Amino acid sequence: MKMIKSLILGSAAGLAALSGAQAADLPVKAKAVEYVRICSLYGAGFYYIPGTDTCVKMGGYLRVDSTYGGGVYGAPFWSGDGGYESGQGNRFTDRINVRSRMALTLDTRTATEYGVVRTFGQGDFQFSTYGGTASNQSLNGAALLGSLNNDTPGNGQVAVEMVFIQFAGFTFGKSASAYALPWNGYGGNNNTSFLIGGPDYVTGVNNIQYTAQFGNGVSASIGLDEGKVFNRTQLGNFDVFTLPAIFPTNGVQTPTTLFQGGFGLGAAAGSAVNRSTGGPANAYGGQFAPDIAGNIRVDQAWGIFQISAIAHYVNASYNFLDSSTDAGSQGFSTPFGAGAYIVCPANGIINTVAGQPCSSLSSGHPDSKWGGAVTAGLQLKNLPTGVGDTLNVDATFAKGDTKAVISTSGASPSFAMFNNTGGNPTVGYGYVSDGVFGNGNSLNGNNSVTNGIQLTNAFGFRGGYIHNWDANWQSSLFGSASAVRYNDVAKNAYCGSVSGNPLFGWGNRGPNPTSTCNPDFNVYQVGFRTGWTPVKGLTFSGEVFWSYLDQNWSGTTRSQFGVNPPFLATTYTFKDQQTASFNLRAQRNF
Repeated sequence: MKMIKSLILGSAAGLAALSGAQAADLPVKAKAVEYVRICSLYGAGFYYIPGTDTCVKMGGYLRVDSTYGGGVYGAPFWSGDGGYESGQGNRFTDRINVRSRMALTLDTRTATEYGVVRTFGQGDFQFSTYGGTASNQSLNGAALLGSLNNDTPGNGQVAVEMVFIQFAGFTFGKSASAYALPWNGYGGNNNTSFLIGGPDYVTGVNNIQYTAQFGNGVSASIGLDEGKVFNRTQLGNFDVFTLPAIFPTNGVQTPTTLFQGGFGLGAAAGSAVNRSTGGPANAYGGQFAPDIAGNIRVDQAWGIFQISAIAHYVNASYNFLDSSTDAGSQGFSTPFGAGAYIVCPANGIINTVAGQPCSSLSSGHPDSKWGGAVTAGLQLKNLPTGVGDTLNVDATFAKGDTKAVISTSGASPSFAMFNNTGGNPTVGYGYVSDGVFGNGNSLNGNNSVTNGIQLTNAFGFRGGYIHNWDANWQSSLFGSASAVRYNDVAKNAYCGSVSGNPLFGWGNRGPNPTSTCNPDFNVYQVGFRTGWTPVKGLTFSGEVFWSYLDQNWSGTTRSQFGVNPPFLATTYTFKDQQTASFNLRAQRNF
């Protein structure tokens, strides 16, 4: 019995041990894997970030542009002294310019009790022909320095476009201004970024804005823009490079204002007007007030109608500056002659000691002024000519805010175009500014203290028609007309400054009696584009683009332009100018 009992107890213990071992070897249930889920709340391409209720979309494009007869992205040859944007047409000009760019975008959205919280950012990685410098290395030894000009072998550059936060109707960051139209400067789905005639905020401006939705596609926006970096052209000061006037001690000679102007021709042969731009130095002061922008928009199935307005603060630095001194005052180490009287421009202070500095601070400044612009835009969708066909038109008037008309995705140009072909060199100027003051000779009473800042008027019209031949082919026709106008006081300041100086006269021999000064000008543009999309997201396109400068100077000038950049030492005739380019593009959106 004892043996049987021992066997039974041993067997039970063995079974218990075996059971425990088997229990210990059972697999532990793994934690469920959280896969990336599609987020359908905000359209295609969004996914939930694992472990959150935030949806994210990554995208962008890769674009390769090649332009003949213009700069990158079809920039017209309407200014500059060589490289990719040359209005002078010399042998330093790059007739072929190429840019390769990859744009990466990141878009996040989160639903909250206040509405959707959105963040968006875009960075552009690109390599271009000389990085968009105004002159190449053989002409300008410093052309490849700086963050803008790192397009040397093995390098490149990064550009920042839109970066903003949206919350409860507010937008904070670098985004399209409340003044912007939905199509910006691309009413014809054009390749070029240089269709002027209206506002273009496609790369964004630092701003804060609020948009209210009223239903049925009606909305209104108001915002504050950082206006210094993007929304300024120039504020011309015709006294800014003026040397002190010299009174001979015998009092026989009429007081004469001598110009400095950076022409390298000596004081007696200088000018307040720059040979490359046809205008004086830029004398904008610091930023004291933001731009105030707003719009009212109707966006419905038939199209869009929008009216926008913006107010822009125009403030000057000083009446008289010397940019070569850090202190901002004129300090001349070499006297103009024994016993000469030095008269500081604008304030009329007479210093009896030759070489005594004229202070910028004591010269004063003109009162600041508010300028602004108004734009009306219309988009018609699904025209009878074809499915998806669209017409975009807009018109703009600006006073003291010329950037609203002469606008590109970058800086606004001034026009200085030369033509040296055919044995008859010609030149055309179109000086772009928000306003001007001074007139290059403060002794005649027609200076900034008397007349203040004269705001510049500008008008613009743009239009673009897009036609879809079928699902794969699209063509568009686009164009613009722009005008810049100066009032009589501004014209007197401008023309008084250039009268008798070598830029518009006959060298050092005084003014040319056959020339007539008039800084008003117009610019006309026409372009045509055709694109082929063989597969979704991939488009090959070609575009021709023509720009015409209708300037109002007349007569001739024997200008001593100098050797850097090179010019012919001969007679130039003032004449309208034109330029045309051809662009090829391959783009893959993803």
